[in-house]
Amino acid sequence: MNQQALSAFLWSVADLLRGDYKQSDYGRVILPFTVLRRLDCVLTPTKAAVLAENKARTAQGVPPDSYLKRVSGQGFYNTSPLDMKTLAGDQDNIRENLYSYINGFSSAVRDIFDSFEFPTQVERLAKAGLLYQVVERFVQIDLHPDEVSNHQMGTIFEELIRRFAELSNETAGHHFTPREVIRLMVTLIFAEDEADLGGSAVVRTLYDPTAGTGGMLSEAGDFLAKTNPKARLTVHGQELNPESYAMCKADMLIKGQDVSNIVFGNTLSDDGHPGTRFDYMLSNPPFGVEWKKVEKEVRKEHQQQGFNGRFGPGLPRISDGSMLFLLHLISKMRPGSEGGSRFGIVLNGSPLFTGGAGSGESEIRRHVLENDLLEAIIGLPTEMFYNTGISTYVWIVSTRKPARRKGTVQLIDASGMGRKMRKTLGNKRKELSEAEIADIAALFTANEDAERNGKPISRVFPNTAFGYRALTVERPRRDEAGKIVLGQRGKAKGKPVPDPKLRDTETVSLLEDVEAYFKREVLPHAPDAWIDHEKTKVGYEIPFTRHFHVFTPPRPLEAIDADLKQVTDRIKALLEDMSA
Repeated sequence: MNQQALSAFLWSVADLLRGDYKQSDYGRVILPFTVLRRLDCVLTPTKAAVLAENKARTAQGVPPDSYLKRVSGQGFYNTSPLDMKTLAGDQDNIRENLYSYINGFSSAVRDIFDSFEFPTQVERLAKAGLLYQVVERFVQIDLHPDEVSNHQMGTIFEELIRRFAELSNETAGHHFTPREVIRLMVTLIFAEDEADLGGSAVVRTLYDPTAGTGGMLSEAGDFLAKTNPKARLTVHGQELNPESYAMCKADMLIKGQDVSNIVFGNTLSDDGHPGTRFDYMLSNPPFGVEWKKVEKEVRKEHQQQGFNGRFGPGLPRISDGSMLFLLHLISKMRPGSEGGSRFGIVLNGSPLFTGGAGSGESEIRRHVLENDLLEAIIGLPTEMFYNTGISTYVWIVSTRKPARRKGTVQLIDASGMGRKMRKTLGNKRKELSEAEIADIAALFTANEDAERNGKPISRVFPNTAFGYRALTVERPRRDEAGKIVLGQRGKAKGKPVPDPKLRDTETVSLLEDVEAYFKREVLPHAPDAWIDHEKTKVGYEIPFTRHFHVFTPPRPLEAIDADLKQVTDRIKALLEDMSA
């Protein structure tokens, strides 16, 4: 069954629910039953062997857990003699048998269905007389990985979540990231490390603090497996949404991952992997979302732990917590002396420039740039995400920069790429092709200035190009006679008293000498001005769009005059006709 047909089949379950369920609640039934059928199909080939092994080990008084996992060939098992086909064969006892079957799963799977609040739906379906019909409907499809690949299953989950989110007016983008964006990010974080990933016993760790349904974890695993089938990627994640967490955990279970590494909870207020460092990381945190709910815990960590915690450099404004995830990921990086780390994170335009010198956002950028952590920023096309059409950017951050990248940042403008989709999905109207992903990766690995059609597409800058000094320029207060007022006490004694009404600020790039700038730009216009160096602040911003702007000179004045003359001549003629 192809993906479109399978997705349509699963969606058809909604026909059974219509009337008894609101549209916004369809997902509460369809998603957990899809997961249940997937697990059921995975265990079918080893079902008899697992039951026999369980009987033998129980008779011996030996804890059977590790033996049953080995026999099932999975990180989970089910000791119930029932499966979904036998459930469908006993309509009168469907409710009791379904509970018995669920309780036969190993603890990791039971946790998944607890996160789905599955018993609540079972009772609701049973009360409506729909439980048997739903089970019978799901038995008709085969979701074994031989029939439906892990990648295909992930895509189906995402399609279902998107459709349910639209029905309930929720934000689908909070749950997952478009697959081609994930492929781009995965390609970029591995692009510099091909030589290191080619060994026969390569083991690497990957972490996603906003794991969603596990799309980034899965895509990274698939990428590394294709690059080197002998390599192994152990994945870790944390997710706040219980349904997304449940699906992520189920997907990782089937792929043989240790699902104890997938943690439920809020990453910012309750780090599920404290003190752990990772080789690679990926994240698409919610942006433009306030962090007031976790403000108490975040501020406490910032104030009490400083740079020993995650949020030492600074805190962004309360209305957008995306830069907190940036800091969280930085805290999870291995130092270069231990092999280093690299991560990719999707952010909107705000973290590039929001906040003046001394603000939380500027101090975070300062920390990233002055510690030479930022390798590149890639500007994506608009209308790439399901929940927003705004401009988005992929930041690549690393503690193992190659020598040729040290002290620099590469900006890549891929905003002109992306093909229009035949069918829009929410706000998503564009997608990147595989060729475009390869093109961006090639620009990234080349790490040099490049143009396309006379316009820059890649530019490399020194880190200091994004820094500036915010100068406070003072001018003296004068009395009624125009004489400069001098201070009478302390450090100010004998010095001109500044006039707050004449105070001004100047922004000077770190690449430029302050005194030379002051003499050139300020003193010719205000000879009595001076800089109050004690008030000078260092700030950082990344004006991405400005660096790719191509100046288009205005038309010659002669051409403009000629057009104006034509217009005025026409108006004059019309007026003459009216007065005739």
